[in-house]
Amino acid sequence: MRVAFQGEPGAYGEQALFEHFGKVESYPCESFDAVFSAVESGACEAALIPVENSLAGSIHQNYDLLLRHDLRIVGERFLRVRHCLIAIPGAEFSEIKKAISHPQALAQCADYLKSHDIQPEPVYDTAGSVKILSESRARDTAAIASRRAADLYGMHVLEESVEDNAENYTRFLAISKAEIQPGENAKTSIVFTLKNQPGALFKALSVFALRDIDLTKIESRPLQGKPWDYLFYVDFLGATYEETIKRALERLSEYALTLRALGSYTRHTMPTEIAP
Repeated sequence: MRVAFQGEPGAYGEQALFEHFGKVESYPCESFDAVFSAVESGACEAALIPVENSLAGSIHQNYDLLLRHDLRIVGERFLRVRHCLIAIPGAEFSEIKKAISHPQALAQCADYLKSHDIQPEPVYDTAGSVKILSESRARDTAAIASRRAADLYGMHVLEESVEDNAENYTRFLAISKAEIQPGENAKTSIVFTLKNQPGALFKALSVFALRDIDLTKIESRPLQGKPWDYLFYVDFLGATYEETIKRALERLSEYALTLRALGSYTRHTMPTEIAP
């Protein structure tokens, strides 16, 4: 099985991919657009995409791509993100003057870098920063990425868990052409649009509240081509084949201008371990 992800080998997306799918062939892509295209074209059977980080919030581009492509959500994975300060073999901590990584990773380590007077410099990817370092061999530069990235490129971890907040998790979604039917502990993701009128969102959400359906997330995104109209992405517990969920969605379709079920899938329990 071949599964796509965005980034270089050793990226957090690849780590989550192996944790979720097991022993598969990973397929690195330069962009999220390329990830979706790889699945849609049949080059890959599935992909794993990040949609939310517990510190940085939602990754809006991937919400937009979910709507643009005819793919299904078939699973989810929470990954505990542990950033490492990585240098070339033989380099000492005292030599490090600059740290390179993805802007989000640098932001998540901002206090640590400031306390050690290390200047952040953004690059395109966390694992990519390790690749850049392995090619430049700069003794005064460190990369911030995963331990696996350090191992893949033969680099040395100077310090582990350098993120400012230990509660650093990223939620990933598995996407595929083929729809699945999950068993117990299911979650469903949908997207809908509403008339721009008083009480529209209240009525839409009431179909879940009146049936005791637990909403786990709601996200609004601008509707392209219609200024100040919005798409609403909602996650809730349950699967579309359950009678209660069916009735809720049938009722919602009476209020909604458009309604699309993105997929029902097995819910992943967020890991509770905290790095020391």
